[in-house]
Amino acid sequence: MIPTPNHTRGFTLLEVMIALVIFSIGLLGLAGLQARGLQSNSTAQNRTTAMILAYDMADRLRANPAGVAAGDYNNLDSTNPTAGDCISAACTAAQMATYDYYEWQQTINNALPKGHGTVTGGATPPFTITVMWDEERTGATGTACSGNASVDLKCYSMTFEP
Repeated sequence: MIPTPNHTRGFTLLEVMIALVIFSIGLLGLAGLQARGLQSNSTAQNRTTAMILAYDMADRLRANPAGVAAGDYNNLDSTNPTAGDCISAACTAAQMATYDYYEWQQTINNALPKGHGTVTGGATPPFTITVMWDEERTGATGTACSGNASVDLKCYSMTFEP
């Protein structure tokens, strides 16, 4: 065995420890990137879901032209809409509009955090269909769509002319 000088003993251990610190910092960076990617994916999924739900209501308006003409879809905005059963029983155009809004609102509630939807319009088109949700999960309940996540829900709006 070749004797090693005293001044180099433990130097390899120091190199290994430095390599472990650098490796650990790299893994923490990767974990941060993964967390940010998951958050962005969740945001994109919520926005896509909101867009699909807005188009769902637009299709419901197209399917009930008598209800649109009678103004049954004007200013639908209720947190707890009620409706009869239009699946197993025949409904009037007005009942179908109420049923459409009820079903749409239930779907939004199930698909988005604190989801809510509105349809606004007047005697003549266009209609504005808005889907709202708590994207930041801050407990916001405001419906002004201001962009302030601590106060207002995130909004997706589309203007639609049946």
